Amino acid sequence: MSSSFVTPGQYRNLRACMVCSIVQPHSKFTKEGCPNCEEAIHLRNNPDKVEDCTSPVFEGLIALWQPTSSWVSKWQRIDGFVKGMYAVKVSGNLPEEIILQLEDADVYYQPRDGSDSYNRE
Repeated sequence: MSSSFVTPGQYRNLRACMVCSIVQPHSKFTKEGCPNCEEAIHLRNNPDKVEDCTSPVFEGLIALWQPTSSWVSKWQRIDGFVKGMYAVKVSGNLPEEIILQLEDADVYYQPRDGSDSYNRE
């Protein structure tokens, strides 16, 4: 199991997943993928997709230790995810092809930017 420790020098390399809002260094997304979304969006060993599906612009941090019993995790809709650091809001837009990929994997996409839901135009 890899360490989730982030050194102060890595702060500028942190990114948040636009699907689940977990925060990790860019290198960890590239090396290991997203611990919650990997089966649906396949970030591992795909730096271009990491750029498309994660954002360096996010607000707030939530330290999630007990996902199933935390009221904050229920409020943020992250209660089914792994332990870790999560952004409160994530700025950015997923590419349409990623949203279609999520639908094909039966994953409900809820934008993490504070809006109510994803609307196709």
